[in-house]
Amino acid sequence: MENAEYARLLEETADLMEIAAEDGFRIRSYRNAAAAIEGFPERIDDILKDPARSVTSVPGIGKGIASALGEIAVRGSFERRDEMLEKYPPTALEMLKIQGLGPKSVALIIEHFRVTTLDGLERLAKEGQLQTLPRMGAKLEEKVLRSIASYRQRAGRFLLSFATNAAQELSQHLRQQGATQVEAAGSVRRGRETVGDVDLLVTGGDAGHIIDCFVTHPRVHEILVKGENKASVKIGMEGLQVDLRALPAASYGAALQYFTGSKTHNVALRQRALKLGFTLNEYGLTTLEGGKLVAGATEQEIYQKLGLAWIAPELREQQGEIEAAEAGSLPALIELGDIRGDLHMHTRETDGRATLEEMAAEAQGRGYEYIAITDHSKALAMANGLDEARVKAFAKQVRGLNRDQLGIRVLSGLECDIRRDGSMDIEDDALAELDLVVASVHGYMNLEPAEMTDRLLRAIENPYVKILGHPTGRVLLHREGYTFDFDKVAAAAVKHGVVFEINASPERLDLGSPLIRAAKAKGARFTISTDAHHPKHLANMPFGVVTARRGWLTKSDVLNTLPADRFLQALRRRPA
Repeated sequence: MENAEYARLLEETADLMEIAAEDGFRIRSYRNAAAAIEGFPERIDDILKDPARSVTSVPGIGKGIASALGEIAVRGSFERRDEMLEKYPPTALEMLKIQGLGPKSVALIIEHFRVTTLDGLERLAKEGQLQTLPRMGAKLEEKVLRSIASYRQRAGRFLLSFATNAAQELSQHLRQQGATQVEAAGSVRRGRETVGDVDLLVTGGDAGHIIDCFVTHPRVHEILVKGENKASVKIGMEGLQVDLRALPAASYGAALQYFTGSKTHNVALRQRALKLGFTLNEYGLTTLEGGKLVAGATEQEIYQKLGLAWIAPELREQQGEIEAAEAGSLPALIELGDIRGDLHMHTRETDGRATLEEMAAEAQGRGYEYIAITDHSKALAMANGLDEARVKAFAKQVRGLNRDQLGIRVLSGLECDIRRDGSMDIEDDALAELDLVVASVHGYMNLEPAEMTDRLLRAIENPYVKILGHPTGRVLLHREGYTFDFDKVAAAAVKHGVVFEINASPERLDLGSPLIRAAKAKGARFTISTDAHHPKHLANMPFGVVTARRGWLTKSDVLNTLPADRFLQALRRRPA
């Protein structure tokens, strides 16, 4: 079991306890333990299996939580969670995922209407019955209905990071069993923000043996289908479906192209093949007359036979990539190795889980030339955000750092909250001490579009704001981004030289690829950063890069591909 699964069970239990209005201290202990486990670099499973160790060595884990973790490892649940599920059905947890409803609101709805399902909640909202409860009105009902519709669209979706990690683990296992080629296709290969399932394609080795090893992997929770050359399983408690296909080497490229998709890209490619006298399917590219195989072993030869340059998987969304491939104008997409620094991370000074030195050491180990430490500003009181005095002291501390001791250049930064009126949470004289300021929205996300637009425009006009952090505020599979006039904000960002962040946190991936392309068309520039709160979060950079690639970005579009001095020069304002 992965750490995220342990953390989820603890979080769900805390949610149910909060609905039941139980002791706040116990609720916090579960939430703190969940956060500690999710950020811990070692697998809890490995510690539990080691008789010489105890999970109480993990910060935030006491004897009670340790006992619960032991139960989870054995049977997938624990006593306190079972007790809560006797009181409230699992469907009550779905209600907590609806925007506008917290544990107290859910408790109130359950108490008054005995409703514990989304269907029941939807009926209440449509009938106007939520308005009869304290602090609930027509606007909340509208929000609940929109959120239910959005949640149902997301149901059965998984973060790209979760699906990618599962695919990598299974691929490594199959290579150890004799497979020569293993690759994830579908949405994972295209780098979609969320995916519904995983397609694994395999060549080499004994197909029967590979299939057997696949369905008996320790993470497999349920076997859906098992045949001679393919199998489907569900892994983990989350139930992610993984489909495996064992293929002959001669058709591997055709199958990889076909199962990578997207559907619209494949339809356009097949139509092109027909016009050129070919048939294209998952088995290969063949002539219409005589059915002679002309390509199939690699994707490159298929695209070449169709008169096209090879198209990177991230671009295969039928958004002009085929025309660009024909014209020889596909962009040279940014690569992970182009990134020289990470510009958004937090330390223990606010809500991070490591020191500046530990974050710097991890970045150095990843080959970066520089980082920016961007702890929160004072508006985030729960995160112990910095006030003006602490901002100035931090800037002074960074200026005094010995680069030779750290082995990497550290830039003084701040993730400064954008207040409701668009002003900065920290006074300008303190911001002026810093190398860079990432301006972000963390509250008042439900403003009317016009007010949110004005808020962002005012923030962009601040002369010390260099980067607009996670610009839409979305949290994937949980919260839609706030609404504003993106074209107007992008134009202002270009005018004032403010850079758009592509936040590589798998829960955000914000900006998304459509808005990246829209901003690039206006001349915008970008940074890609992890928003790391723990050294291991720096490993999320690939998800930011793949999102940038989906937005057709090149190395020259992204400022943190530059050496430190040139990066700082590039952050200077363009003439208004």
